Amino acid sequence: MADNTALRLTLFLSVFAIMAIAEYCFPARLAKIQRSIRWRTNFLMMISGALLAKIVVPIGLVGIAFWVNEQQLGLMNITNATTIFSVITCLLLLDILIYWQHRLFHTMPILWRLHKVHHADSHVDTTSGLRFHPVEILLSLLVKAFAIITLGVPVIAVIIFEVLLNAFAIFNHANIRLPKAVDTFLSYIIITQRLHRIHHSQRVNETNSNYGFSVSWWDRIFGSFLSEANQPDENLTLGLKAYPATENNSRLLTLLKIPFKKIK
Repeated sequence: MADNTALRLTLFLSVFAIMAIAEYCFPARLAKIQRSIRWRTNFLMMISGALLAKIVVPIGLVGIAFWVNEQQLGLMNITNATTIFSVITCLLLLDILIYWQHRLFHTMPILWRLHKVHHADSHVDTTSGLRFHPVEILLSLLVKAFAIITLGVPVIAVIIFEVLLNAFAIFNHANIRLPKAVDTFLSYIIITQRLHRIHHSQRVNETNSNYGFSVSWWDRIFGSFLSEANQPDENLTLGLKAYPATENNSRLLTLLKIPFKKIK
């Protein structure tokens, strides 16, 4: 377990460092809020979510996967599926699950109250991929835990999925712009930074698109893929109109209170 945690942390920090350096050297857009303010708040949001998750599910998803496979629970164990089949199938099913979870957080008002904390960021960069309300982090953790128990997801599949989930969250939020030809090619396979910025647009029809966190297949299959925004990428208005780019709207306490404020 300790080796697994160290590996995941090393990969997370490596991807974060690479993307942070890339966006510092070649920024696609300029932020309206000072980097130190945004980064401090976004990291504190991540830490808050991690602490809440650790309190509620102390053994974590990998620990749950170990227990499930020791007890031979879940579909993959009941059917005696091969390891390779189990890993590939579970990775695809977990990916679809996160796609629909994300889409549900946009369509159900009570869940949107939580998720709009993420979208209230007026600028999108590597730390935006860490900025989720602790309660949303907890709900997502419980959904994934249920899937692991139900499917009997192999431990290695959980580790791979969590590493990819974190890596792609940092990658597609990065404040960079790929060459047009490269972006166009990659968009047939994955959600690029440009495609994900469309998802962070203030226009509702654009926000309700490109839900995938990694591959773009599910958006294409389920009709939520949007290849172009109403405005060019460099002029795209990001965030939420209700939360303009001010220092107060970038403070931790303000963000934590967003889901519980009365809707005008």
